[in-house]
Amino acid sequence: MSVRRAEVIGSMLRPPYLHEANERRKAGALSASEFKALEDRAVDECIAIQERAGVDVVTDGEMRRRIFASQLAQASEGFGPVQGHEVDWYDVEGKLHRVPIPYGVVGKIRRKRHLSSEEFVYLRRATRRPTKITLPSPTMYAYNWVPGVTDAVYSSTDSYLADVTDILRDEVAELARLGATYIQFDAPEFGMLLNPHQQDWFARKGFRASLLVEQGIAMMNAIIASGPGDVTFGLHVCRGNRESWYMASGSYGSLARTVFAQTRARVLLLEYDDERSGDFAPLAAVPEDKVVVLGLVTTKTPRAETPEELRARIREAVHFVPLERLALSTQCGFASVAKGNAIGFETQERKLRLVAEVARDVWGAE
Repeated sequence: MSVRRAEVIGSMLRPPYLHEANERRKAGALSASEFKALEDRAVDECIAIQERAGVDVVTDGEMRRRIFASQLAQASEGFGPVQGHEVDWYDVEGKLHRVPIPYGVVGKIRRKRHLSSEEFVYLRRATRRPTKITLPSPTMYAYNWVPGVTDAVYSSTDSYLADVTDILRDEVAELARLGATYIQFDAPEFGMLLNPHQQDWFARKGFRASLLVEQGIAMMNAIIASGPGDVTFGLHVCRGNRESWYMASGSYGSLARTVFAQTRARVLLLEYDDERSGDFAPLAAVPEDKVVVLGLVTTKTPRAETPEELRARIREAVHFVPLERLALSTQCGFASVAKGNAIGFETQERKLRLVAEVARDVWGAE
């Protein structure tokens, strides 16, 4: 496995015209072909930003998604709005806000089309750089279980997550058939479960925090095991990312033996941009066959990290993982929901360029 030293996570800021196009499409004022042309334009511009910045792998910026995890709802029957279906987020000052979740599971999930094949096929044709496609982890969809609603159509949370896993397994097989070589699972729910407040939220849904993490790793491992051996799998863990807000704080320590040591993903992409993530000590649990991508550059604020600061933090991490098994990235995407974080396009490109420049300085051209 070749190591990509300058990584991206997935989502990128949507241009204003794409927000406008979404509203016009919902109002019936824009045809499907016109909307697709604007989506394609946004993807092209997103790729160009990454190529100019010099990162080692590019994504389509998740331009075709309203939320990083929305492909399953967009591509399947069984999802719909549910009144009162909400979750808490913390703003930049640490104040709690209750935010509606756009959809819950209201019927049996039946996929109507593949989730990400359109994204990957277009991306593959639009760049000569190595590419990555992102998928939510199976247990991310625990989010969409609504007690009193979903249990009317699924006998248990396990039977629901089994359906989700089957769809994701088939999606991985299709992406591999189309030529994908790097697939990343996004699992912010693991980071979310570091927070007792959020553990209680999942418990009210019928999920136990410790079991949900173990289930999530087991389900992803089953999907990875079923995939071709020439596909590299990554696992991204953060603590929530929505318009510069977050869902949890805390060290990876309680997750390390399950998430780091047991996952079959070869690349761990970990949020480490501020004190909310704790220190690097839990990285000692990472097996020798895995690469750790340090998410040291924040996407939540315009804060200007310096090359010296990043190099110093990489040196700290080397106490737990050797330099040859480390890489660098932003801490998360720039727009996990379509509205995006509170930074500008120029800042987004500057941060990606910083990732690439520091990676070249630390590891050289590989």
